[in-house]
Amino acid sequence: MSLHLYDTSARAIREFVPVQAGRASLYLCGATVQAPPHIGHIRSGVNFDVLRRWLTRSGYDVTFCRNVTDIDDKIIRVAAAEGVPWFVVAERNQRAFTWAYDTLGCLPPTVEPRATGHVPEMIVLMERLIERGHAYAAGGDVYFNVMSYEQEYGKLSNQKLANMRGAADTDDESCKGDPRDFALWKGEKPGEPTWPTPWGPGRPGWHLECSAMATKYLGPTFDIHGGGIDLVFPHHENELAQSQAAGDGFARYWMHNGMLKIGAEKMSKSLGNSLLIPDMVQKVRPVELRYYLATPHYRSAIDYSEEALLEAAAAYQRIEGFVTRAAEVIHDVDADAPLPQAFVDALNDDLGTPQALAVVHEVVREGNVALAKGDKEAVARLLAETQNMLDVLGLDPRAPQWREAGSDLKPVVDALVAVALEQRKAARARKDYAAADAIRDQLAAAGIVVEDTPHGARWELGR
Repeated sequence: MSLHLYDTSARAIREFVPVQAGRASLYLCGATVQAPPHIGHIRSGVNFDVLRRWLTRSGYDVTFCRNVTDIDDKIIRVAAAEGVPWFVVAERNQRAFTWAYDTLGCLPPTVEPRATGHVPEMIVLMERLIERGHAYAAGGDVYFNVMSYEQEYGKLSNQKLANMRGAADTDDESCKGDPRDFALWKGEKPGEPTWPTPWGPGRPGWHLECSAMATKYLGPTFDIHGGGIDLVFPHHENELAQSQAAGDGFARYWMHNGMLKIGAEKMSKSLGNSLLIPDMVQKVRPVELRYYLATPHYRSAIDYSEEALLEAAAAYQRIEGFVTRAAEVIHDVDADAPLPQAFVDALNDDLGTPQALAVVHEVVREGNVALAKGDKEAVARLLAETQNMLDVLGLDPRAPQWREAGSDLKPVVDALVAVALEQRKAARARKDYAAADAIRDQLAAAGIVVEDTPHGARWELGR
């Protein structure tokens, strides 16, 4: 089975056929940096990181563009409330997003453009739209003329133009030819940053930014445009309309991840229920948080609870436990070992991570049986399969990203613990069980958990 993806615009799963054979171009609506990220924001980063990894593993040369919206109404309002320049807010929160993406194991994008660095491209796009009769300047603003594109507008979100309310994206709606027209450019206002244009100084509208950046780095027609389901309308609808009205093919597939909720409410800072990444990685390790976010299907909603988070962490620890024990027996893992076909089929079926992880757990169960039997050949094969599957998902516990602090001292600790375990073994041999238990208790107090196996005692750091 070849890769098939759910396309929001078609409302169906379609076979992935790239614009250029062997290449895949992916644009993800990244952060609007008015606040630091909560796990609802970073879920999108994790979901599309898995897609990017799977495209790469499937043999595609991937260009991944994830933008930063570093100027918009929200950023300006936050800056005004704090009494600082807008760029202070934007820079502070962009660093917070970058840290969060890195902490959860998201690979860096091929390019990460900022909106403020692409005003010339936005001006060119507006000029093209005005020349084609799809945009007009009024009162220092520039608007997209929705009625000039009425036959196509609404096709992404499956809405009828007659049923749409006004865009409500400017203070003075009287300049608009139609209330549903949306702002491409906003004329200057006191205290706001401005850039010069043929229509006067001002700043870009949100929708214009992404169209200009996507086509600059991925070309007029590219493969996949991604983002949260809450962006379908108006943001992505407007991106599609202005880009195609200007003559660009734009995205051939539209992918949207589901929301993360608490109870019935979408997670947002305004509701006071945001769970910020620095707080979350105090509850579980970053790799366990990634596992929690990657396990559900990307299109499904996640209803957050701490109980579910801890269950996910325990599930990941079972996988990690096998990898750790097997690596003590098998020192050279075959990185080219084939992936189980069921795993491949799961990811090719619209990135089915729940089914893919079910395959991982099944292989881990087989691996634990092989370890118990002392079947090194089977352990080697199953460890290679497990690690290669986890690598695709960004969850390999042996990857440098997830090494625990101080792990470079493990050989030293291993040698010291070995001395203690030899003393414990000698105490048990002479039936001095009190001394043996005391050694085990002393190791436990130091954070070292001892497990007695048919092949002797082994240890690991407690969590």
